[in-house]
Amino acid sequence: MTTRVVIADDQALVRTGFRMILTARGIEVVGEAADGAEAVDAVRRLNPDVVLMDIRMPTMDGLEATRRILATPTDCRVLILTTFDLDSYVYAALAAGASGFLLKDVTPEHLAAAVRLVTTGDALLSPSITRRLVERFATPAAAQPAIHRDLSNLTPRELEVLTLMGQGLSNAEIATALTLSEATVKTHAARIFAKLTLRDRSQAVVLAYETGLVTPGDR
Repeated sequence: MTTRVVIADDQALVRTGFRMILTARGIEVVGEAADGAEAVDAVRRLNPDVVLMDIRMPTMDGLEATRRILATPTDCRVLILTTFDLDSYVYAALAAGASGFLLKDVTPEHLAAAVRLVTTGDALLSPSITRRLVERFATPAAAQPAIHRDLSNLTPRELEVLTLMGQGLSNAEIATALTLSEATVKTHAARIFAKLTLRDRSQAVVLAYETGLVTPGDR
């Protein structure tokens, strides 16, 4: 099945360039948006698999557009586009449910691979990169959390797995730490995502910090 994409960027040349790159690699661009409001409308009308979302746009920025898109039931994934590595806005977008971010100087091959990756349900960022991003920008547990979830319905084992995710461990590392098979860890992770209505590992890492389950420096 062909992956369907909406490109949201206020620069027409950027949209055209990304469209050409994706189309040449068998990915269908079903719509474009010049600001966040247009992006929200395009997602509602076109039901794409992925939105490539610029952060800094007029009328409505990409962060607010991401919040609005992901606040409703949807299978659409959002990839944030930015010119700034580890921008604080990227953290806020991850907290809102974005599946990762790309720098605008991304190679054509990386762009196409990233779009395909997030359609499988995986997060684009590795756990360790997400952890560094969260440690830099996460609010203390005593502050208003960006994600509201009740952890009390997790089993003790699921809580252990979520904690290790928050510390940046991969599935293989979690399996070693808890003396489990990697397949069992994946099963626990899937149950955690379902119980806490999380989209992927990136949002799980954010949640672990926002709730105080993990604090900066934990490993």
